[in-house]
Amino acid sequence: MDQYVTGTMIKRLREERGMTQAQLAERIFVSDKTVSKWETGRGYPDITLLEPLAAALGVSVIELFKGCGVVNKNRAFNLLKMKFYVCPVCGNVITSVGEAVVSCCGITLPPLEASDPDEGHAVAVQRIEDEYFVTAGHEMTKNHYVSFIAAVRDDCCEMKKLYPEGPAEARFGINGTRYFFVYCNRHGLFVCKR
Repeated sequence: MDQYVTGTMIKRLREERGMTQAQLAERIFVSDKTVSKWETGRGYPDITLLEPLAAALGVSVIELFKGCGVVNKNRAFNLLKMKFYVCPVCGNVITSVGEAVVSCCGITLPPLEASDPDEGHAVAVQRIEDEYFVTAGHEMTKNHYVSFIAAVRDDCCEMKKLYPEGPAEARFGINGTRYFFVYCNRHGLFVCKR
């Protein structure tokens, strides 16, 4: 989106809900002239009004920023198409199995692109009885480490959070496991087929 919050979006959502500018203004405690300015592009809502405005219009703040509604078109999801998002500010890990607008710490996050492990990020998978033992040949220092290892199955995703100066290893159940994902805090996401 090129603008902060588009007036076109505000107007469309307001009209879809059968509200006048005065009714919307009353709900969020501004004047109808203020709503008119937003809708004609002569002004933008103050950041403190975004949550009440979104609630009054029946959408999320993210949808206001995106400029269109977020609709789940992926009704029959496939976990093997799982997407990972990592917040560069707090390190939060978020997953989706379809199209999503993901935000954390005020930042819209792009999905991570997984690549094959390279020499510095080798992934070893051993079967030990009824588990997979996954290790990443990677240093684990405070500044450079593997943040998580995830096993994606047909019906679920199991993620193990790792910490600096700890071992880069995790155990996962065998049933239905198809892929392992390893995330390095400097070099990104790597994928390994079982």
